[in-house]
Amino acid sequence: MAKSIVSTKRLSSQLIHWLLEEDRGEKEGPYRKEEPHRQHPWWQVMCLTGVDYFSTLGYQPGIAALAAGALSPLATLILVLLTLFGALPIYRRIAAESPHGEGSIAMLERLLPWWQGKLLVLCLLGFVATDFIITITLSAADATAHIIENPLTPHWLHNQTIAITLILVVLLGAVFLRGFREAIGIAVFLVGVYLLLNFIVTSVGLYQILTHPEAIANWQTAIFTRNSNPFLLIGIALLIFPKLALGLSGFETGVTVMPLVEGNSSDTQEHRKGRIRNTRKLLTSAALIMSFFLLTSSFITTLLIPTAEFASGGKANGRALAYLAHLYLGDGFGTTYDLSTISILWFAGASAMAGLLNIVPRYLPRYGMAPNWARATRPLVLVYTAIAFVVTIIFRANVEAQGGAYATGVLVLITSAAFAVTLSAHRHRQKRARLVFGIITLLFIYTTIVNIIERPEGIRIAGLFIGAIIFTSLVSRVWRSTELRAERIEIDELASQFLAEESQGEIRLIANRLNKGDVLEYFMKEKEVREDNHIPPNDPILFLEIQVSDASEFADVINVKGVQVGDYRILRAESAAVPNAIAALLLYIRDQTGKIPHAYFGWAEGNPIQYLLRFILFGEGDIAVVTREVLRRAEKNPQMRPGVHVGG
Repeated sequence: MAKSIVSTKRLSSQLIHWLLEEDRGEKEGPYRKEEPHRQHPWWQVMCLTGVDYFSTLGYQPGIAALAAGALSPLATLILVLLTLFGALPIYRRIAAESPHGEGSIAMLERLLPWWQGKLLVLCLLGFVATDFIITITLSAADATAHIIENPLTPHWLHNQTIAITLILVVLLGAVFLRGFREAIGIAVFLVGVYLLLNFIVTSVGLYQILTHPEAIANWQTAIFTRNSNPFLLIGIALLIFPKLALGLSGFETGVTVMPLVEGNSSDTQEHRKGRIRNTRKLLTSAALIMSFFLLTSSFITTLLIPTAEFASGGKANGRALAYLAHLYLGDGFGTTYDLSTISILWFAGASAMAGLLNIVPRYLPRYGMAPNWARATRPLVLVYTAIAFVVTIIFRANVEAQGGAYATGVLVLITSAAFAVTLSAHRHRQKRARLVFGIITLLFIYTTIVNIIERPEGIRIAGLFIGAIIFTSLVSRVWRSTELRAERIEIDELASQFLAEESQGEIRLIANRLNKGDVLEYFMKEKEVREDNHIPPNDPILFLEIQVSDASEFADVINVKGVQVGDYRILRAESAAVPNAIAALLLYIRDQTGKIPHAYFGWAEGNPIQYLLRFILFGEGDIAVVTREVLRRAEKNPQMRPGVHVGG
């Protein structure tokens, strides 16, 4: 029995070590170090974003036909206009304002400081999670549809949709557990082949329509049977087109991959004009290519495929273009098309997983809102794979059923991007830009609201993700609140001089809340502390003042300035949390001088629960008690721990 327990513990220890060993040598503190990126021509990077953006052609035409029926081409035209004159201008501006790939969420974070900015980011991360998780599950489900509907697939697999989809999700997770890295070469090959095959299919489809004009006549009859008023038809299409919002995916990815885009040799770290210009080429080219395929695919699938085949169980359900490929070009070409579609859909899931793995290190640890293990890739892969499992089972691997959740995630992200750009234009006092982007923002708000009303499952799933992220983030923030929370400490010349003078004897620091900052304030504070703590009148002292900058931040660089007021010497700094900054500075002084410093505080008056909330939300609270706890956690040896004295 004892051997069994020891063996189990050893196995558990080895498993934990394997899960957490990823990037151990590259990560220090709560942040992931920014990795140097090999840069590529913009058209190659476009293919990397295209595995997500262009792969929606695998299911978009079928979903559009189910949502809009005969009006699918008209609704798609409205979507294309919104893409070219709405989403594209927004993200071209975002590219100019976030040349290092920060994206619209980081823009909002900068434009909306303090806790409201953090909470907004957490909510948007919920929609990001919805977008990326559904990308994984929907892409896997659509890849499964292409597998089981292929004529060469054994018949017994036709009833194994959920099982095959789960296998694809497991394979995706397994690849990332082994250490997958984005490969632009693979993306260029997959996208190049996929777009070529789609061009062939759409060309053949258009040829079939031209040689069989009755298809156009039948389509016109279907449109005008119920209503012959063209303006009313346009109005109906305006109401329907939000259901087609899947075709807007890919823009946020387009700006997050900016570090991979090759710029000019004259580009500097601060000025990336070449990279911005090439990223705009990337975004514009991707939008134009996708707009062409959205229009042509919607047109040919609506006119050439019987309506019944789009429904659940139909041969065109989730694979409208593949249906035409088999019908007009034979099973050989159709199978090639299926393999290409399956590959790009699977790689779209990989792109989404890579995006998810970048979200947590970029935001949550910086807010103190992620546990330590969330810095490692493998545990996150297991978590995301498990979530994808649950989502696949809930939706029964149905492509059309997941469309609403996917569209909700995409639309909220684009709407937030439009709001960020509008807010930026307002801050820069650009009236015309503010008006234009404000109108675009309203259009996306309308589109999002209509989509949520029509398909509320998307907002429900996003709500679950948002609730989970906020809950776990707040728990983590509280749990990690007594860490040092200082990236590093920098002191100016006068502060260094003060410390050098103090290091000749006992180092005593009096914590003071800055008020008027005059000689009388320091005289009264010194008198009070010396009496309460029996400090000899001839022993020199330093005052230590920490002012709260932005309490919603978690860790920061502490810049210490030396200030002289009369005969009183003060070390003054700003930080997100007062007690953590004091503890970090005390340890810094100990390490620099080789002496144990002593800090002196007064007792806090009031409810301790109230002070706890003040510490968590506003970075203050019962400073003496929290400083002592931070020091206790940071320095395990009591003999080496700076002294904390409380009097009064």
